[in-house]
Amino acid sequence: MKPGFMSPGKIVAVGRNYALHAAELGSAVPKEPLIFLKPPSSVIGDGEAIVLPPESARVEHEGEIGVVIGRRLRRATDAEARAAITGITCVNDVTARDLQRSDEQWTRAKGFDTFCPIGPRVVPIDPGRLEELEVRCRVNGALRQHGRARDMVFGMPTLVAYISQVMTLEPGDLIATGTPAGVGPLVPGDVVEVEIAEVGVLRNPVVAGG
Repeated sequence: MKPGFMSPGKIVAVGRNYALHAAELGSAVPKEPLIFLKPPSSVIGDGEAIVLPPESARVEHEGEIGVVIGRRLRRATDAEARAAITGITCVNDVTARDLQRSDEQWTRAKGFDTFCPIGPRVVPIDPGRLEELEVRCRVNGALRQHGRARDMVFGMPTLVAYISQVMTLEPGDLIATGTPAGVGPLVPGDVVEVEIAEVGVLRNPVVAGG
């Protein structure tokens, strides 16, 4: 049974929010936040397996800082958005990279079951400390990604405010704020970890799907 916080009403993710990650994909930094949705059915918790689907030949990890919304927001200012961030958690925006490149939009590449590990817990955060956060991602103990919130193209309050211009954000909604450079492939038998010091380590084994 997944904890309640791991069943968000919606998951809004952000693409290319670190300049070096955009560069490693051969993409330009967007002029405004590039947002997309991951389905709640993609959510798994700490310790659950990421299942590699047969439809993809290259599935990659994307360690991210996740922010959890604590109050209803519609057309919020940056200040209102910052105040509405009730907690943070680790997110792995698992992506079928080959499908992302071949499809005209990202729903299939980002939406497979098990493609949104979250956890191991949500912790409260002083809104004034958001820019101090860092995220690391390791595969089999080897560091692959290290990102600092202050290096984001669009900061977390700006992202939340921007998203609230498009859709109403409800308590419990999750925003995955973008991944730093260093994304790479996952294969069966790997163990991928996403760590935020204030949260802990989100750890998931990788298995082949049938």
